[in-house]
Amino acid sequence: MSGHYFTPEPGGADVRRQVVVRLAGRDVTVTTSGGVFSPGRVDAGTRVLLDHVDDPAPGDLLDLGCGWGPLALAAGLRAPGVDVWALDVNSRALDLAATNARALGLERVRAVTADQVGADLRFTTIWSNPPIRIGKPALHKLLATWLGRLTDDGTAWLVVARNLGADPLHRWLAETLGRPVDRVASAKGFRVLRVTPR
Repeated sequence: MSGHYFTPEPGGADVRRQVVVRLAGRDVTVTTSGGVFSPGRVDAGTRVLLDHVDDPAPGDLLDLGCGWGPLALAAGLRAPGVDVWALDVNSRALDLAATNARALGLERVRAVTADQVGADLRFTTIWSNPPIRIGKPALHKLLATWLGRLTDDGTAWLVVARNLGADPLHRWLAETLGRPVDRVASAKGFRVLRVTPR
């Protein structure tokens, strides 16, 4: 899988450019590059998720698979008192997310790898456009791990394309993980799933 956006060291030139995107009701300038997910815009799935999620609850929010940071940045802009953990394996994505957070003055947005998240930290909110293309076994492991870090009253919001397995994933979350799951929206070919602890 060398060179994909879901590897630690993506292939291709790191040619940075500025893009104007709309986040949290305002136009902001962000820095993007090749080798990360959706480098030229806020992708359609992420936009659908942002249109349907509740504002972050007080506490810690995890952006699982942050890319250059649209979900983390939106969370920081919408709820400046929340600690946002922008998590990815891609070193270029993490650098971009950190660069964008600094440029927007979002001091509580941290771009991190999994080993930089304390083992005892639990999240009141998870937002994710999860990396479906890593394959079902890896995706299931990723989601089982991080959904297990929700607080007792926490909520995870996931967006998945219908044609990339949103409905089977919904069933897996409910039947295998035993999590309460609601489909809260269906738009533009995507499902928004709200997952809560047992």
